[in-house]
Amino acid sequence: MSDQPDAAAGPAPAGAAPAQDDGKLDPALMRLCLTVMLGAIMVILDTTIVSVAIRDLGKEFDTSLSTISWVTTGYLLALAVVIPMSGWAVERFGATRMWNISLALFVIGSALCGLAWSAPALVVFRILQGLGGGMIMPICMTLLARAAGPQRIGRVMSIIGVPTLIAPVLGPVLGGVIVDNLSWRWIFYVNLPIGALALFLSWRVLARDDRGSANHRLDVPGLALISPGLAAVVYGLSEAGNGGGFGNVKVELSIITGLVLLVGFVVHALRARTPLLDLKLFGNKDFSVASLATFVIGAMLFGAMFLLPLYYQVARGQSGAMAGLLMAPQGIGAMIAMSISGPIADRRGPGYVVPVGMALALIGTLPFTVVGAHTNEVWLAAVLFVRGLGFGASMMPAMGAAYATLSPGAVPRATTTLNILQRVGGSVATALVAVELQHGIANRLPGAGSGNMLAASGTKLPDSVAGKVAEAFGATFWWVFALSAVGLVASLFLPRHPPAPAAAPAAEPTPVREPVAVD
Repeated sequence: MSDQPDAAAGPAPAGAAPAQDDGKLDPALMRLCLTVMLGAIMVILDTTIVSVAIRDLGKEFDTSLSTISWVTTGYLLALAVVIPMSGWAVERFGATRMWNISLALFVIGSALCGLAWSAPALVVFRILQGLGGGMIMPICMTLLARAAGPQRIGRVMSIIGVPTLIAPVLGPVLGGVIVDNLSWRWIFYVNLPIGALALFLSWRVLARDDRGSANHRLDVPGLALISPGLAAVVYGLSEAGNGGGFGNVKVELSIITGLVLLVGFVVHALRARTPLLDLKLFGNKDFSVASLATFVIGAMLFGAMFLLPLYYQVARGQSGAMAGLLMAPQGIGAMIAMSISGPIADRRGPGYVVPVGMALALIGTLPFTVVGAHTNEVWLAAVLFVRGLGFGASMMPAMGAAYATLSPGAVPRATTTLNILQRVGGSVATALVAVELQHGIANRLPGAGSGNMLAASGTKLPDSVAGKVAEAFGATFWWVFALSAVGLVASLFLPRHPPAPAAAPAAEPTPVREPVAVD
């Protein structure tokens, strides 16, 4: 029999009977959701905003694209290194303390990025920013999973999932506006007021007696294996996506080295008493299936998020801001589906919700496999709306299913695992579609590399050229379609019953303080 979470949330008594759940979230839990959502929005927005400004940064510092791309690569490497430590840090120092430290690091890193005087300085400050940002999402999920309990996890995850899908849509628009009208430095300065507000609300809302356990030791051998292993894999994938391709010796060596280190970590983790990542969690069938679904959904989301703006900018000659606006229907669909899917998943079980969402995402992806340079934009908007409905109905219920049968003590380790899977899934898919798109353009337009196409983004291409570029995008979208199909199959094995009620726990600090007036 699986362990059930026994942490109650909010000011309600810890042993409250599940029958009293009226389908609404209490005010204290809503305040927690809004507080941690600010951190999530800040991190995800930062990633998408910076991607729009890469060309401007290269011009500002008079450096090559391969050098300035480390503004993104260094950030991703920092995320990969620090995520495995988040579960241990929460258990050792407490979720609230680590949340505040992570926010402070991210805000300080953002301010320093805005003050950067050279490309190397900017890369170093982005790494600092990534060290803080890498722990924000795992700690966010830990706080919410502990507070919500199994019966409310679907609704809570649906709320916090909004920035995950909306920020990648708003990011390119906001980034385009900033780059066109303000200094590139404001791409980083925009994080400062959001971070300051998040820190203030954290002080007012989160518990102050969450101190962790001094007896929880860091798995140093595990950290020495998994962090550089993940970093090597992410670096290899990033270099492949930047134009090196998977046949490049540097890419192959990096990925192989990373995989060897990760295999070594698996062997170590299965033998260690307190491993950095608890691989025994995968002995739980529901957690394993939900983890696979989370990996695939991350791959589907970020793979398409890489392709869609480029399709609008390169094949159709749209500006970065307009490309972001054309992607807005996906975010709108996600918001609508999230408001419905969470309560249904809590009442009926994720197995009734996630497959429907994955099917909608599959349907919404298929038309892009035959997209052209002049495909009707209204039709594409409708298709993206359907795709957004699919993501909104599947992403957070799938992640919530992973928590539903775990004990509170396993939540930090499960959160770390899920975040690693989602980010690695996104990295793999992004590198895969980048390489496929590069090859597709080169095969259809010999002598016109993807770099030339990107340099021409935002300008109208001749119809003969634009048509072939659009064909390359369509062929690449088949990979996203295939990932969607894998996700649909995996979702069919999710539990089709509501989460069992939480057992009445022994007295323990709740992660949310009693209601406090913030005015």
